[in-house]
Amino acid sequence: MYKITLCMLLFLVWACREPDTTPEVIENLELTDWTDQTHGNKVAPDYETVFPQNKVNTIEIYLGSVNWQAIQTDMQVLYGFSFGTAQGSGRAGFPDGEPGYVAAPVKFNGKEWYKVGFRLKGNSTLSSSWRNGIYKLPFRLNFDRFEDIYPQLKNQRFFGFKELSLSPGANDASLIREKAGADIFRMAGIPSAQTAFYKVFIDFGKGLTYCGVYTVVEVVDDTMIKNQFGSDAGNIYKPESDFVNFIISKFEKKNNKDAADYSDVVALINTLHSTLRLQNPEQWREHLEAAFNVNHFLKWLAINTTMQNWDTYGRMAHNYYLYNHPVYGLTWIPWDNNESLSNRGNTMLTIGLETVTSQWPLIRYLMDDPVYAARYRFYMQQFLNEVFNTATINSMFNTYYNLISPFVIGPQLAEQGKYSQLPNPAAFTSAQSILKQHVATRIQVATEYLQTN
Repeated sequence: MYKITLCMLLFLVWACREPDTTPEVIENLELTDWTDQTHGNKVAPDYETVFPQNKVNTIEIYLGSVNWQAIQTDMQVLYGFSFGTAQGSGRAGFPDGEPGYVAAPVKFNGKEWYKVGFRLKGNSTLSSSWRNGIYKLPFRLNFDRFEDIYPQLKNQRFFGFKELSLSPGANDASLIREKAGADIFRMAGIPSAQTAFYKVFIDFGKGLTYCGVYTVVEVVDDTMIKNQFGSDAGNIYKPESDFVNFIISKFEKKNNKDAADYSDVVALINTLHSTLRLQNPEQWREHLEAAFNVNHFLKWLAINTTMQNWDTYGRMAHNYYLYNHPVYGLTWIPWDNNESLSNRGNTMLTIGLETVTSQWPLIRYLMDDPVYAARYRFYMQQFLNEVFNTATINSMFNTYYNLISPFVIGPQLAEQGKYSQLPNPAAFTSAQSILKQHVATRIQVATEYLQTN
């Protein structure tokens, strides 16, 4: 009875919590650093400033003790255990809800962004980091989350960006997989979010503390689709679906929410499972390609399988977006590449995807079709020829390592203790050679597969 009462109390505290605001504070909020160019929403996203490729930006987040306590209370309700509780009776699995936002000042290049929405994000990375008391947590910033409470902040942007996602490099001692994976996809012709390295300082209530090098990732439904596709008018989904059947709750809509129109994904799933697949494969392919950008998906699949990245569809029903392109139909967009270029969890999937079952019909049914299987191999060979060679990829790794190492292992700054995801500084250095060996091995595996098929 006591446990039930405690959980109910924590839930009420979480559900009823309010941002650190009063009407007086709202009236007296002075936007001394606000300019249209830096804070307004009438300017195009400034990729050169926010996503530089030749330097490491610095960002400061002033949570303070009140916000940090609110975050801890929130997480206790969601996960059932406290920050730094290595052992305990936390809930199995992940909660249905997301962590809540708190309002905090953010500073960049001497300017302040006001009452920015800050929330923790993620699944296994967040759960593991929280349980182990690691302050280098994954989080998201939303620059106009609190505009209804602070009308002065309506449409606040960060150089044209409304949201940013920050990845701490968990399970990646190199700290570069998130960025490398996204860049490799784009080099191979698969639109993917822009990324950049940032030095992150956070005040948890005792002053700014260095939390190491993060990868800042462009949010797909904020700016990425419009920038790389030219328009974002079509439906944008962030699914949690295996495509075995249509479940509306598994297709989170990121835009066009009032229309509540899911006919595009319903058509895709119905076509995918149509009896025409076996009775009339040519007609099945024609119908499927009318609803889904099949060639684009096969290209993504060939690239993803070659470099290995299975914290996504094929083993997990998440970490991808769908955009209903006005010409090509539903188009696959990769997301959350921190497990790319990695052997973690990949042992059950072969390069030819023979072991993928009908639990993942978008892979199994396409690979069972001789025409689509041949296209898969074509895109894999194209990837090896044009992008995935040791000279190109190793040069990329060297560039990233040289760029961030002064802020990971010194001499300018160094990640330390619970403010890092690294087990020790030596792991960062040794991870580079492990990455390079992984690429060489995958090239060999893909080459041998293509030679025998």
